[in-house]
Amino acid sequence: MSAVESNLHVVLGAGPAGTTLAAELARRGHAVRLVDRAGSGDAPEGVQRFAADVSTPEGALAAVAGAAVVYHCVNVGYHLQVEVMPRIQRAVLAAVENTGARLVVLDSLYPYGETRGDVMTEDTPWRATTRKGRMRARLDEVYLAAHREGRARVVLGRSADFVGPGVLNSTLGGAVFPAALTGGEVLGLGDIDLPHSYTDIGDVAAGLATLGERPEGDGRVWHLPTAPAVTTREIHTMIQERVGGPFTTVVLAESRPFGPFDEVFMDEYAEMFYQHTEPQIVDSSAFERTFGVRPTPLSVTLDSTLDWYRGLLALPRG
Repeated sequence: MSAVESNLHVVLGAGPAGTTLAAELARRGHAVRLVDRAGSGDAPEGVQRFAADVSTPEGALAAVAGAAVVYHCVNVGYHLQVEVMPRIQRAVLAAVENTGARLVVLDSLYPYGETRGDVMTEDTPWRATTRKGRMRARLDEVYLAAHREGRARVVLGRSADFVGPGVLNSTLGGAVFPAALTGGEVLGLGDIDLPHSYTDIGDVAAGLATLGERPEGDGRVWHLPTAPAVTTREIHTMIQERVGGPFTTVVLAESRPFGPFDEVFMDEYAEMFYQHTEPQIVDSSAFERTFGVRPTPLSVTLDSTLDWYRGLLALPRG
């Protein structure tokens, strides 16, 4: 069966984004293969687990075999990204060029670099100066060139920081919600009175699935549906209202270890800390107008996230 005839959607990466996307695609009636190096563990209903190392040409080719659409949601340890992500790109891009599958890439805001608080749209210039920002920009240039030259059909979906059920390693994740629920110390980074955009993990999944189903969006970058930015302090207030009382916020003026973020991670994150010393405002109106998809209200996101963390904290330890 050719990629054109197939209904198979292959998700590369079984982190929060990949797993949530796999569930969304299955809900929409697609056959779904969820790929990571282990190929084991729980899978959403209707989703097949598959083991492959997509940083190798043979692993990537095996992973995408028979797919109509491939979603690249793979991530690696923060300190390994500059070295490993280009290798994954080469293998995955070669695989879809070989098979003819369309490629949907989950992307970040890093290529924009410092914006001095300007609202980010898809027309914002790419001015990254950090190692990871320049790396992401180079990857995106290669993806778009492959599409432009007719070697592959590619589309990129950019997200702000994740928030939502299953999201742990985010600045609005495991360093915030467990402490808010248990009376611990909640993390705030930089200037918490600046607006900062967060993208609901469910909207990441819905946005990527929509791009996978709508090839008219190919060949460009889209901002995935993202709720209007508010300040971190406002978010903390909304959480306090939901947990029934105040909590202690620890604000870090610079990148240093805290809670789930160890020294290795925070040393690597230091170059990206500008994201918390200037407004980070994402405009997703182009996606919303084109595809008729609206972002989840932040209030709903916080409710569902707190519910998920309550369940996580209730699990037996050991």
